[in-house]
Amino acid sequence: MSYFALAALELALLGLLSAVAGTLIVLRRRSFFAVALSHATFPGGVAFAILGWNLLIGQALFALLLVLAMTLLARIPGQGRQVTSGVVLSFGFALGTLLAALTPGLGVPVEALLVGSPLGVSPSDVAATAIVLVVTLLVAAVFGRRILFHTFDPVGYAASGFRVWPIELAVTGAIAAAVVVAMPAVGAILGVAVLIAPAAAARVLAPRLAWIPPLAALIGVAGGLIGLWASREFGIAAGGSVGVVLTGMFVLALAGRWLARALRPRRRAPVANPRAEEEFRELRYG
Repeated sequence: MSYFALAALELALLGLLSAVAGTLIVLRRRSFFAVALSHATFPGGVAFAILGWNLLIGQALFALLLVLAMTLLARIPGQGRQVTSGVVLSFGFALGTLLAALTPGLGVPVEALLVGSPLGVSPSDVAATAIVLVVTLLVAAVFGRRILFHTFDPVGYAASGFRVWPIELAVTGAIAAAVVVAMPAVGAILGVAVLIAPAAAARVLAPRLAWIPPLAALIGVAGGLIGLWASREFGIAAGGSVGVVLTGMFVLALAGRWLARALRPRRRAPVANPRAEEEFRELRYG
């Protein structure tokens, strides 16, 4: 299989993954957590590049450590999830930059870890993305109803006697796995855009909650392939092209919703007493 076909397959799988993991990120408002995780796993890739080992494994192991660290820090009184995510983001990115500076002869360019390259993915990267997609779909099938219950009514979920930690573990694991497998194609910086933008655009367009995942999958796959095509036609960076296209699709979704609302005819409020309104019109206009 050619490198371009591998890139197209990888972006298509990431588009499908955004329908599940991206929807979880958007609905549960975990965008900053995903950003922090994607940036903070940067030192795992740098460390494994120094050792000559598989970068994806290093990022996955570091992601696991960071998820545990964020869970423990979130238990400290007065510290919210956003605060712990910010601390971990700063620590991870600083550590990765320090390791890269201490090893100027790094075999893998630091830019490749930050922005990735769809045209540089390997068959093993594509296989890892496919495995994570299947596992994430299974998690959604098993815990889907409970995840929705906890997302929209956490107090009622706890009051019903359900345990919260299995849901948190399932959601956090799905998000972390999706962020890690997206890095070879789009890197630590653009990975979140590929996962979040399709789901965010789908949430803007979807008339019902059940429509968000299929719309996100359609937008994610289409945006990834269009960005890849544009990179080849115009000779621009593939990762940046994909990120710009997906962001543009989100902006178009917002503009479309605003335009639809502006053109929608306004409904008049029902009149409680039509006779009184008629008399008022006669007195006012004669």
